[in-house]
Amino acid sequence: MVLWSKEQDKLPDIDMSSGDIEGTKEGGPLTPALVNSNCSVPPVIPSKGPEEESLGSGNNLELTEVPNGDAADDVERSEIVVATDCRANAKGQREEDALLENGSQSNESDETSTDQSPEPPAPLKETSFTIGLQVVFPFLLAGFGTVAAGMVLDLVQHWTVFKEVNEVFILVPALLGLKGNLEMTLASRLSTAANIGQMDNAKNMWEMIMGNLALIQVQATVVGFLASIAAVIFGWIPEGHFRLDHAVLLCASSVATAFIASLILGLIMIGVIIAARKVGINPDNVATPIAASLGDLITLSLLAGISTGLYKELDNNYANPLVCAVFVALCPLWVLIARRIPSTRELLYSGWEPVIIAMAISSVGGLILDKTVTHPNFAGIAVFTPVINGVGGNLVAVQASRISTYLHMNGLPMGDPNATPRKCPTPCATFFGSSVNSRSARVLFLLVAPGHLAFLYTINSLRGGHTMLTAVFVSFYMVAALLQVLILLYLADWMVHWMWGRGMDPDNFSIPYLTALGDLLGTGFLALCFHMRWFIGDKDSSLGN
Repeated sequence: MVLWSKEQDKLPDIDMSSGDIEGTKEGGPLTPALVNSNCSVPPVIPSKGPEEESLGSGNNLELTEVPNGDAADDVERSEIVVATDCRANAKGQREEDALLENGSQSNESDETSTDQSPEPPAPLKETSFTIGLQVVFPFLLAGFGTVAAGMVLDLVQHWTVFKEVNEVFILVPALLGLKGNLEMTLASRLSTAANIGQMDNAKNMWEMIMGNLALIQVQATVVGFLASIAAVIFGWIPEGHFRLDHAVLLCASSVATAFIASLILGLIMIGVIIAARKVGINPDNVATPIAASLGDLITLSLLAGISTGLYKELDNNYANPLVCAVFVALCPLWVLIARRIPSTRELLYSGWEPVIIAMAISSVGGLILDKTVTHPNFAGIAVFTPVINGVGGNLVAVQASRISTYLHMNGLPMGDPNATPRKCPTPCATFFGSSVNSRSARVLFLLVAPGHLAFLYTINSLRGGHTMLTAVFVSFYMVAALLQVLILLYLADWMVHWMWGRGMDPDNFSIPYLTALGDLLGTGFLALCFHMRWFIGDKDSSLGN
């Protein structure tokens, strides 16, 4: 606190820009007073003397420090004024300096962080038109890919290995479902990472690529092995007959197919996501459909070729076990690579439950396919099974990936204990709400009917299958397809939010369950269509060869 005389208003203004207090009165210098580092000025009063009367004449004003203690009480009350300008000015100066310093540090920090991990761009405001425009072409591409897979399955069902080892049909939905268990999950995970900016840095991007490729190779090998065991069990229980050589054949075919297909599709997915990001397309809209378009065709072709080749070596007691041993022996290498990457280390231990349960669900669908396709009147189901399952899994994977990305960018933290529990959504809220997720659900559902009609027309034009496309069959088929996608989109809305609220990343957990349920619902509804068609007498007049 500074004590001045009541004549202080005659003193000149005080400049606080320097460490001293300087002033002039009509050009006369003011005796400087030291200012402490905290901007406190020792209390001073003008000394009484002859100079006081001549203050206005420009003479020097002498400042005398008031002693501490009782001497300060002798100062007249009228001469005591609280000088707050000094502290205010000094505080403002310190704050300004601090802000300048922080701004300089922030700029340097921003430049450093930009090189390492740039801020993610703001999410695009997508309309129904933009969603449909980005989804429709990958969707059609995926659909025609499943049509090609159906044509392949319709052809290879007559091969010797499929006739002699019927359990191979049980492997079909389980291995085709790997695109949902692994490749679509990979696409959803990397799409989310790309949208939130985690793949803009080259070093981070390559670490994520290597870790995820190693992870899906481990998962593909293990899931392929478990799928073969499930196929052996499901084939052995109804018939009560077990052959060890067939079991080893199934194991070798399943593991080799899963491993090679996952490697090829994983590389394709990574290329698609990086390219989509560079051209400004939302990877969630294109990555999973492309995975579906190529996944079924590549996997089914590999399964047919590998199983046929291994069946020819069935008499060789070492060929099939050696194939199993080679692919299983590579697992420790992939585990070592996946453990070194932080983004995949946790999934290496916690990501098994969804893919294994999804494999079991798809195997039930494979059992339905095996019992239906081996019936002489229902051989035509083979060409339609990959189509209906692929379309349903494709659309629900797009929706689940979009909702998951939306929650990562805008939602509460996963498993937030303070979050209000979300009630189970109603179908009206899922399909007729005003949110972007409801908008995308409507767009995806509206693609079902025209898409399937185009695919059915393509199959009929190529004279594929063993079923004539009568009005009754097309009606049953369309009802089954619409009902399948309707259920899947509703389950996606509920499941993704439910997993998010319990601290589980939907990118890693939701898509395997949803695509497996799509395989089960699609195969079940399609088998029901063939039985109902046969029941009402709408039989084929001539079967394809």
